[in-house]
Parts: sequence; structure tokens; C-alpha cells
Amino acid sequence: MEAEAALVRAALPAARVGISGATAEGARAAVQGLVRDGVDALLSFGLAAGLDPDLRPGAVLVPRHVRLPDGRLLAAAPALLAWLGDGRPDRVGTDLLHSDDVVATAGRKGALFRRTGCAGLDMESGFVAEGAERAGLPFAVLRVVCDPAGRTLPPAAVLALRPDGGIGLGGILLSVLRRPVQIPALIALGRDAARARARAVQVLREL
Repeated sequence: MEAEAALVRAALPAARVGISGATAEGARAAVQGLVRDGVDALLSFGLAAGLDPDLRPGAVLVPRHVRLPDGRLLAAAPALLAWLGDGRPDRVGTDLLHSDDVVATAGRKGALFRRTGCAGLDMESGFVAEGAERAGLPFAVLRVVCDPAGRTLPPAAVLALRPDGGIGLGGILLSVLRRPVQIPALIALGRDAARARARAVQVLREL
């Protein structure tokens, strides 16, 4: 998302940034563009859903593998893992699961955790890992948990995602007008997203 890209630009101004908008097409295009630009490594960065019920918003994920929907595990580069703080007590090294669709319910998150053991989930890292493999580039993932495993996302949160990386305010407002009961859940999600972004800024500054 554009808000996540802004964090990278502020902390790592020399880095090239691609925005996926949490879509498969956007993620593929972003990776291809970065490879064409001649980058020497790929980093999947942003917020993530928690699958491990012990993880709270703000938990920092530095997974050693990305698990694809077909079960394949793609390994992150050891040198990049070390740069990201792998092994530190404030880093979670358990694998990350890639999903091609939004996983919005606590029940589905729990089922995925029991089946895969992955600590978190996002919709971009699989494309980054596969793109790096095809291009012969090292890759790694740095994600911060935003919505924990026990939370079911309110409908408006899913509608908030725009393919250009922005926030669809019109869709959010329409959804809230139709179902105002979701307002407390949206407020809680916004609070946890702010906590996750603040933690992401802290980690980027450390790098």
C-alpha cells in the first residue's frame, strides 16, 4: 500500500519501491518492474495478518521461508535475514504464508495456522519470492502484524484496499452506512494498524 511505501522511502531513500495494492496483478508488475530496474535484492515489506494466536499487533515477522499455496517453501537469503535481525528475541522467524485472497475471518486464520504452522500471512510475498527465484536474486520478508489471529475483519476493511495502493474511502463510508455496527471494530483495527506502522518505522530506522 502507498502508506507502507512511504515508510520505506523515508527510512531507506536509496531503495526502489514497487506498490502492489494487495493484488496479484499489482504484485507481479511491481516485482517485474524492480527486476527491470536492476535491483540486487528484493524485500517484501508491509503489514500482515497474524495466524499464530500468540502474536499481537506490532509483532515483527522475519520469516525464513515463504510458503506458497501449493505447499512449496521458498527460502529467504541468509545474509538478508541477518540484516533484518533474524534470531533476535523481538523477531519472529516462523514461516510466512502467501494467500491469493483476503483471509478475513478468525476461523479461517485458525485453520490455516493449524494446517501450515505459519506465523503470519500476506498477499504479496509469494510473488516476491517467486520473482526473486526466477531472476536469480536474493529475497527476504519484513512484515509487521496488524490484525491478529483472533480478529475477524469488518467488511469495510476489506473494501478499503485499492489496486493503486491507496485507501478507498468511498467504499468504506458506504459499507459503514449500511452496517454501522462495524464502527467499533474499524476503530480497533485502525488503532492496531497505527501500532504496527509505528513498529515498522522503528525497525526501518534500526536498519
